[in-house]
Formats: sequence, C-alpha cells, structure tokens
Amino acid sequence: MRETSERLNTAPGYRIAMILLGIAITPVLLSSSSLGSQLSSSALVKVVIIGSIILTILSIITICVGEKARLPTYGIVKYPFGEKGAIAINVLLAISLFGWIAVTANMFGHSVHDLLAQHGLNVPVPILVAIGCVIFVSATAFGFELLGKVALFAIPVIALMLAYCLYVALHGQVEIPARLAEMNTGVAASTVVGTIIVLVATLPDFGSFVHDRKHAVIGAALTFLIAYPLLYWAGATPSGMTGQNSLLGSMAVFGAVLPAALLLIFATVTGNAGNMFQGTLVVSTLFTRFPKWQITVALGILAMIVGSMDIMGWFIPFLLFLGIATPPVAGIYIADFLLYRRGGYDAKVLVAESQVKVLTFVAWIIGSLVGFMTVKDVFTFTSIPSIDSILVACACYAVFSRFFKRTVMA
Repeated sequence: MRETSERLNTAPGYRIAMILLGIAITPVLLSSSSLGSQLSSSALVKVVIIGSIILTILSIITICVGEKARLPTYGIVKYPFGEKGAIAINVLLAISLFGWIAVTANMFGHSVHDLLAQHGLNVPVPILVAIGCVIFVSATAFGFELLGKVALFAIPVIALMLAYCLYVALHGQVEIPARLAEMNTGVAASTVVGTIIVLVATLPDFGSFVHDRKHAVIGAALTFLIAYPLLYWAGATPSGMTGQNSLLGSMAVFGAVLPAALLLIFATVTGNAGNMFQGTLVVSTLFTRFPKWQITVALGILAMIVGSMDIMGWFIPFLLFLGIATPPVAGIYIADFLLYRRGGYDAKVLVAESQVKVLTFVAWIIGSLVGFMTVKDVFTFTSIPSIDSILVACACYAVFSRFFKRTVMA
C-alpha cells in the first residue's frame, strides 16, 4: 500500500504553485484576451471569480489524490481503467500534451519573430521554433527540481511585465468600444474553467511531488483561488478597453508591443517546460525502454518539426476536442478514489483485477459525449461543459462499480 510521507525530493506548496502558474500563463493570456473583449469589467470580475472557485475545488481534490497515491496521473488511472486499459487513456493524454507543446512552440517562434521584426531583423520562424525547443528541453530534461527553479525565476518576471501592461492600459487614453452583445455568464464562466481544465485533471502529476496534504491544498489554493483570477483579469483588461481579442493587438493600441511580446515569450517558455515535463511522464509509460531524458529530447525534436508548420488554424480545434475527453477521466479517478482508494493505492490489486475494465470505458464515453453535446448546446446541466462531463462520468462510474462490481472492479 502506498502511504503519504514527506520525502527529500518533494516540494512545498508555493513551489508547486509557481510551476502550475508557469504552465497556465500561456492559455490564460490567449483565453483572457478573447473573453475580455466580449464582457464589461463588472461581468468579467464575476465570471472570473465563479470559474476560479470551481477550479479551486476541483484542483484541491485532484492534487490530493496524487499526494495520497504518490503516483502521477497515468499510474492512478490504471486502477479504474485496468492496467492495460489505462494505455488508451495515456495515449489520449500524450497526444493532447504533445499537441500543446507543438502549438506553444509555434507561438514562441512567431512571438520572437514579431519582436525581432520590430527592430529590422527577419529571422525565419522555423529557426526560432528550434531555438525555443532547445530551451524547453533544457528546462525539463534534468527533472522536476530544475523545472521548479525555472518557474521561480520566470514567474516574477512574467508578473512584472503583466503588471506593466496592465498599468499602461489603465492609464492609456483610448475610447472603450461599445459591445453589440455581451457574452452569456454561463458561457463566459465555462471559458474561464475550460481554459485550464486539462491541467486540473492531470494535477496528480504534481501532487505526487508535494510534501504532504497541507502543501497540496496550499499549492492548489495559491494557484487557482488567488493567482489564476488575478492573471485572468489582468490579461483580459487591456482587451476589454480596446476591443482587441489578443494581448499584442491591445498593447499595440497603447504603443507598448515590446513588453507584451516579451511577456508572451517568457510565458511560452515556462508553459512548455511544464508541458514537456507532463508529456515525458505520460510517454514514458508507453515506451518504458527509454530513459526519461531521451523521451524529453524526442518530444523536443518532434515539437520543432510540427511547430514549424502552419498548425494553429487546424490543430487548436483538434486539441480543444481532446480537451472534452480529458475531464471525464478526472471524474472517474476521483470517484474511484473516494469509493475505494482512500486508504491508499495497492499495486497488488492491479494484478488481481481485470486488465481492461469495459464499464469504466462506458462511463468515460458517456461523460465525453455529454461534454460534447453541451458544448454544442444540445442540452446543459451546469452551463459549464467540462464540469457536466466530470459529474456525469463520476456518477456513471460510481453506479457501474457498485451495481456491476464483478465486471468493473474485478
């Protein structure tokens, strides 16, 4: 039985929070700018608070599961899905994580290219993407400890640049554009939650490295209850004042492109270092013969190739589709933990139980379908599709495992 204990190679809650913020900042800047251009300042504050409270509750649960198990996400899903069944889930996570690695590498290349172009330098984007991938790999290949040090350096720099952008926007002279229609509160809150729900679903990756449960809760609360809403509000405010749906576009109105470009560059570095770390953990379960540093390097090379292509238009919708299928996994392993694993995770049961638990996959498919249909407005429960899919998958797994225990749990 795996028991929680403080170990020398674990980290305090504040350091976990710094790493999580480093991963979150890139999608936050992308999402918040788009949202800010469609909401009034008071409506923005409201939906950010609602979304952050939901994320805090979920993140505390998922990170504490990892802290109790002392296993990353791919190890935890073996219990509800079966040892062989979990391979399919790990493939899903690997594709999703690699996709975001490639997209973020592409964003890094274009951000640096635009910055250099402002000073008369025309460096091809593929070369800049390659340089970015070298940085990402270097920040990840030497393990969790170096990843934490990168975050400790980069996050204060990012915070200062974002604060400067916010100061310029708030003191700039620009006419706030009129909005033809304001986004629905439920849809807006769904955007705040959906922006980072895949990270929340895979928080056991970081919970397995935290000192103890208290530090796990501290890390989740610092990230999603305090820092995340502040980051989201700060990223959305310039767009709300200019009507532009990107941070660079908004800061161009104020004549402050340089700090915005530097902010995006730093954000992509910290974000992709974290993506690489999680991607390495997942892929290492599929290719057990290779050491993790070699997998990190391979991911970097593939990201360099894919990230050099014109992928943004077609790849992001594909990744968002994968994002619908990831939250139900969290719903299932949360239900499994609450019902059967609160005493710990015993590796011996993996041998005794079914290697592929079919009804667990049924619960996952039902949760994913509900998420997809609520995204398409076929129907709605909470008005937040990712939460709908988590709750439905959680409930289905609980029912199936109770009433068909021989099939699901044995």
